[in-house]
Order: sequence, then C-alpha cells, then structure tokens
Amino acid sequence: MGQDQIQARLEQVRERIALAAQRAGRNLETVTLLGAAKQVGPERILMAINCGVQHIGENRVQEAESKFDRLPLLRHSATWHLIGHLQTNKARRALESFDVIQSLDSIRLAQMLDRAATDLNRRVPVFIEVNVGVEATKFGVTPDGLMALAEAISQCGQLRLEGLMAVPPPCEDSEEVRPYFRKLRELLEGLNRRQLFDYDVGGLSMGMSHDYEVAIEEGATVVRLGTAIWGPRSR
Repeated sequence: MGQDQIQARLEQVRERIALAAQRAGRNLETVTLLGAAKQVGPERILMAINCGVQHIGENRVQEAESKFDRLPLLRHSATWHLIGHLQTNKARRALESFDVIQSLDSIRLAQMLDRAATDLNRRVPVFIEVNVGVEATKFGVTPDGLMALAEAISQCGQLRLEGLMAVPPPCEDSEEVRPYFRKLRELLEGLNRRQLFDYDVGGLSMGMSHDYEVAIEEGATVVRLGTAIWGPRSR
C-alpha cells in the first residue's frame, strides 16, 4: 500500500471521526487519532506520519526498537505510545523508546517507571489500563483495583496520569461494546471525584478500527486505529 492509499484511508477515517464527534456534540479537536502500528513496517508508518498522523502506538518494546534501528528518523517524527503490556523489567527500555505509556496496570510497574523516569530525568505521561470486561485473558487493573493504583501513581513524582485506557471484550456489533466504553468514562468520572490530583484527569483511550465511532460518542479522547489506516497487517 502506497502513501496515496494511506492518505485516502486517512481522509475517510477523519471524516468519520468528525461525524461521530458532531453526533456527540463534541469539539473535533478533543479527539486524537493514534496509528496502532503492530506488524506495520517502518516505511508504511512513515507514510502515515507524512500524511499527518502525529501519534503512533506499538504493542511491544522490542518491535519499536527494531523499527527505530531500521529507520532512525521515526523516533522523533511522532509521539510514540506503548499500548501493549509492559513487563516491569523493561520499564527503563520502554521509557527510552516511548513518550507515553498507556498500559500501566500495577502498582509495582508504576514504581518501576517512576524510578526509571527519575534516572532519565523525565516526567512521563501515563494511562491506567483497565480490564473493563474483567476478562481472565486480558491485562489491566480491574475496576475495583483502579483507585488503589491511581493513589499509588499520585505518589510517583515523575508520572503524570493522563487518563484511562481499555480494550473491551470483542463484540460482533459495535453497539454491544458501548456499555464498556461508558463504564470506562464513568470510572474516570469517579476517579476525578476522589481529587487525588491537582488537575482533572481527562484522557480516555478507547476504540479501535471496528468501533471507534461508538467510542467517540461515549467520550474517547484517543482512538487507536490500525487496519483503518494501513489495511491488513503485513510487514
């Protein structure tokens, strides 16, 4: 797929994002498009960046490192988000490759990231990954464990909590996933009522290629799109 095709796909995506925001009575500028680049080659990622995609997400530290090795200019051509599970022993490596960590899911990981960020003299934006469907096969803190993790983050001087992230259970109909998006929004509202931070935490990273319009209607501020931008996965 060439850059012209990616550009055409992005134009369709942006139009659908705008319509979803309009339906929800939201300002289009409150929605960030993130290109989910798992198994997408560095050249195709660069094409999307050249078409205006400013945020890129990767699932694994090693995959990002490999792409930066192959095409070094990628690292500083976009804001990079880790959107996949992060093992505590890779906290420092993650901070060397990523600007934002969206998959913070434990107190121990928060402490490891805070320590690594201190060493690197960085203030790191993070999202808490919430397992909204309480699925045994998914990572993420349970809704019941969210507040304890948020409290721990509030004690980490180098971490700034930007919001919540979720990967809801797979649903045939995008409308079936709406309650999970709504749940994440309600959890964020509850977190803000606790006033753990001296600011309102506003981020909701939810919605992928098959359901991002519903996510936007329910308050998503970041939608993570892969196939919608690059087509079928291939290197």
